[in-house]
Amino acid sequence: MSGPRGIIVAAFAAASILFTATAQAQEVKHYRFAYDQPKTTGYGILGDIFADKLKALSKGTMLIEQFPGAQLGQEPQVLQLVKSGDVEFCISSSANAATLSPQAGVMSMHFLFRSEAHLIKAITDPEVSKAVKAMISETVQGARVIALATLGLRDMYARREIRNVAGMKGLKVRVQATPTEDTMFPAYGAQIVHMPFGSVYTSLQTGVVDVAENGINVYLANKHYEVAPVLSITEHEANNSLVWVSDKLWNSLTPEQQGWVQAAADEVNRNQPAKAIELEHQSLEKLKSIGVKVVADVDKSGFTAIADPYLDKLAKELGPHAEKIKNLIRAIN
Repeated sequence: MSGPRGIIVAAFAAASILFTATAQAQEVKHYRFAYDQPKTTGYGILGDIFADKLKALSKGTMLIEQFPGAQLGQEPQVLQLVKSGDVEFCISSSANAATLSPQAGVMSMHFLFRSEAHLIKAITDPEVSKAVKAMISETVQGARVIALATLGLRDMYARREIRNVAGMKGLKVRVQATPTEDTMFPAYGAQIVHMPFGSVYTSLQTGVVDVAENGINVYLANKHYEVAPVLSITEHEANNSLVWVSDKLWNSLTPEQQGWVQAAADEVNRNQPAKAIELEHQSLEKLKSIGVKVVADVDKSGFTAIADPYLDKLAKELGPHAEKIKNLIRAIN
């Protein structure tokens, strides 16, 4: 087709393509995804799995911007921002989730998880996920949990070795502020100190606390070994994580978009736990290579003798959701 009419048709077609491209570009949404650990940790693994899957499913229209290292605040503050809809997604430890839903403290009960293999099985178990999501939906307003993940088991670190439960007597331990921690560490003979994670390094350095406890990679990534160069492998509890989305965002999404978000979260749940444990093993080797003293043969029998009776008691005190989650986890072989 030639002449003026052809020019008009071609111009119309070009304008139409431009309009479509512009409309598609406008549909691309960016979402904030906040967490308080460095990107090099299991939280970064989680963020990448989620972001990549959501981008693929949404054909590039739903993009995640990660804010690691507490850029948007420590976990308890960020949870409030997610509830109010000011941040779209975040990761919190189960212990910090207990600031919103006290029954979430069940996930950090001592010696609930028997080994790394048991931990991976439990966190990826659909019934456990279902029970945790039900607990949050019944007890928290403004946000929902879409996935469970883990950073592995937690160990203790200090300037001294902790070879058995007797070694805890009188020590000041930084703990997360949950009823579980507040009960268990005094039962071992220690004194508890609450503080945000960001204050742990200087508190170890100045002697405000004698001991801190966390995952191996977290200990490495935050350079806590500089002020507490002895790592005692107690594996007393798990570093479990919940992935949250704000109700404000969730309710604004179409059913199809909600499906993509949940599918990306399911991908996290399937793949992150094993990758996080692998990172723990790599981190342990790195710590050994830079001269950190690792006490691998901690006698756990004294710890478990004290902790075991508390498993049923604490879960029952926390509530029916906690009891159900504890029973599901303990039943996994």
